[in-house]
Amino acid sequence: MRTTKLQRAGREWKACCPFHDEKSPSFTVSDEKGFYHCFGCGAHGDAIRWMTDQRGLSFMDAVKELAAEAGMEVPAPDPRAAQRAQERAGLHDVMQAAQDWFAANLAGAGGTKAREYLQSRGFNARTVERFGFGYAPAERQALKGALSQFDESLLVEAGLRIEVDDRDPYDRFRSRLMLPIHDARGRVIAFGGRILDSDTNAPKYLNSPDTALFDKGRTLYNLHRAGPASRQTGRLIVVEGYMDAIALAAHGFEDAVAPLGTALTEQQIELLWRMVETPVLCFDGDAAGQRAAMRAIVRALPLLRPAHSLAIVRLPAGLDPDDLLRQQGPRAMEKLLDTPATLLDTLWDFERAAQPLETPEDKAGLKQRLLDHVERIDHPDIRALYKRELLERFSAFAFPRRERTAPSPRGRQGGDWRKPAIPRLSPEAAQRLRGAQAGSRDQLVAAVIAGLMRFPDEALRHAEQLGRFVQLDPKAGPAVDAVLEAVEMLEPGENLPISSLDGPIAPPDNTRFAFLGQGTDPQVAREQLAEAVALLVERPALEAALAAATARFETDPEGAFVEQQRLLKRKLEFERRLGQMSSRRAASAAQADSTRRGETGPANGADTD
Repeated sequence: MRTTKLQRAGREWKACCPFHDEKSPSFTVSDEKGFYHCFGCGAHGDAIRWMTDQRGLSFMDAVKELAAEAGMEVPAPDPRAAQRAQERAGLHDVMQAAQDWFAANLAGAGGTKAREYLQSRGFNARTVERFGFGYAPAERQALKGALSQFDESLLVEAGLRIEVDDRDPYDRFRSRLMLPIHDARGRVIAFGGRILDSDTNAPKYLNSPDTALFDKGRTLYNLHRAGPASRQTGRLIVVEGYMDAIALAAHGFEDAVAPLGTALTEQQIELLWRMVETPVLCFDGDAAGQRAAMRAIVRALPLLRPAHSLAIVRLPAGLDPDDLLRQQGPRAMEKLLDTPATLLDTLWDFERAAQPLETPEDKAGLKQRLLDHVERIDHPDIRALYKRELLERFSAFAFPRRERTAPSPRGRQGGDWRKPAIPRLSPEAAQRLRGAQAGSRDQLVAAVIAGLMRFPDEALRHAEQLGRFVQLDPKAGPAVDAVLEAVEMLEPGENLPISSLDGPIAPPDNTRFAFLGQGTDPQVAREQLAEAVALLVERPALEAALAAATARFETDPEGAFVEQQRLLKRKLEFERRLGQMSSRRAASAAQADSTRRGETGPANGADTD
């Protein structure tokens, strides 16, 4: 293992673990057994696992690199793939030759202006060498003459020369500071060039076009260095451009990568998640940088999955990472990286600041934009959690909690006596709620409505399930929709039962559900309410499936019968679960009655000594 210093320890080797910080060696390598193991952090694997975990390579890249070191070739799957692999090998030779030539130009007489620029950025000789800076001269045919051993067509295919129908081919990069772009295995696959003449109309930065080696939407600059470094830090920093990544590395932040002239793509996000679960976006502090962060967030939303997200560092206004490092030093950058904002925080802050929020229409627009973002999330649990959190924040913003002044009690001297007011529904909302409850003859619907009135904070928690029910059940759906609408009018964060101006809205007397009993523990009641909501949503879907199976009898009697029997078993299970909830209600009522009578003996009336 060239990247870790090993010491002989009997028949094995030992070292300080490269996957976590330690002072005494607990990392062992066994040639006989063919694996490494750390007794400190549990890291374990073979040679391929080492290449994927420590080097950040994909499985196939790891196999290819190990095979190359052993003097072997990985068999091509078919002749066309073998031909493409041979062509790519030729392109790799071209790119490495171009890199050697660019680097030599930087050190020569023609590279003076490029060297002065690097000095102005504070890059020392070590950084210039590590990152392979070079220089492309101004002549249009200079690279062709320097790489004359390669065919013209190969230089064009590599993106180093531009071929136009009615003109002779010419060099793509001219009068530019050159920087090689590598793949995950550290091979040169493309170049980036920065203009050195400020009075030209040419673009400031120019990258290689997509080629057989280079796909800019699937490549991250500096990943081959940052991947191994991230194993040590547990972090991966994403900056806007490769100069920012180099500036961070020059100040000791080796775990930085950058996209290549485009917004962060879905493929690049997945590439980052292979390294760390929550990469940190560190974009410029200006408006353009914040928009770039939002573009990355919007692309990440459909991809979100448990434990995988993005964190966002907000740089001071007008500063990029290089500016911050120069002005305030590495410690300031480390402090920001230690306290990044979450994806959800950034989403909320961006949309809240995007437009004025002075009128009800403005606030409704904010709510709609937030919900549009939520709908992009594919994972159902994450979508529901984002919806709940963002709606709670919106409610707290749009309907801020107020305090009402109660009259001073008689005999109390000095000042007003203030206490938080119990939130109450307007008469119109209370009337809709009572109508929804009274209009439902279904005990399950009535119980869920009453449960949400008792625990209004649970409404947003179950909003997605209840929203599906509203769409599935045309009879009872409007009643549930009414309670959801009424709950949204309450003060944010309030856990008290819903009240109207005339007092609490009482639950139905004939309910058989234990979560409505006043003696039920609130936490238990909330769990039972969640179960009732699940049953409420399941029922119309089950009935619809039964109706569809019955309708199939004329065309597919055998299949329809089997499906109907399966669904009838599900319906029996559904009724059993409803019966269990009734049993809980009866047990809860018996216990409450026993408590009222002060009984302490057995509930079944058996004799006792």
